[in-house]
Amino acid sequence: KAERFFKSFTDQWLELREIDFTQPDPKRFRQFDPTLQNAMVEETRLFVTELIKKDLSVKNLLKSEFTFLNTRLKNHYGLKNLPVKSGKGMQKVLLGQNQRSGLLMQGSILKVTADGSVTSPILRGVWINERILGYHIPPPPPNIPAVEPDIRGAVSIRDQLAKHTTQTSCAGCHAKIDPPGFALESFDPIGNFRTAYGKKKTSAKVDPSGETHEGVAFDNFEGWRNIYLERPEILARAFAMNVI
Repeated sequence: KAERFFKSFTDQWLELREIDFTQPDPKRFRQFDPTLQNAMVEETRLFVTELIKKDLSVKNLLKSEFTFLNTRLKNHYGLKNLPVKSGKGMQKVLLGQNQRSGLLMQGSILKVTADGSVTSPILRGVWINERILGYHIPPPPPNIPAVEPDIRGAVSIRDQLAKHTTQTSCAGCHAKIDPPGFALESFDPIGNFRTAYGKKKTSAKVDPSGETHEGVAFDNFEGWRNIYLERPEILARAFAMNVI
């Protein structure tokens, strides 16, 4: 019964049931396959189960000393020095000071919040606001065209959004949506770290900096994360809202 609960809970709260909704371009993401995806989902389910069963701090949602990995997932994340035994399935692993920790760094979350072969700060920003920070984001006004990221990577999504958010009807919501979305732009649709979009010769650089809607600036995801690690009451309130 507990196992069914945790599966249902993570499917609804974290939208893991949408993991198959989009498929990354096999030409661009050749290392991605169903085996890797299954490991990503299992990591998140085991992680959330551990947090609840052991009544751990809500701060673990953003930064944690542990996660669950198998050798395939360890290699995908580039965590070569972690002691994961081959053939033993998913194992609890201590991460030490590694920056890839917490729920938002997990491949399943980065895939669910991406749009197939591209990322969108809007999709990720709305997801983080509603699932992690507890801020409801209303639907966009009618007749506002969607922002389509440049799949070639020649134009950054930040530049496209800058034009979009000059509209008064959009600016208010984007003040909340964009900051966490920008912070996660350093990670592609399957969770690889990146510094640029598209091919190197024509790509725009990734800029993960921003400013929260309260006016606090950050340089990257770690900086954004540190802001909310100092405000665990926001994380706790949002988690309780999703549980209820």
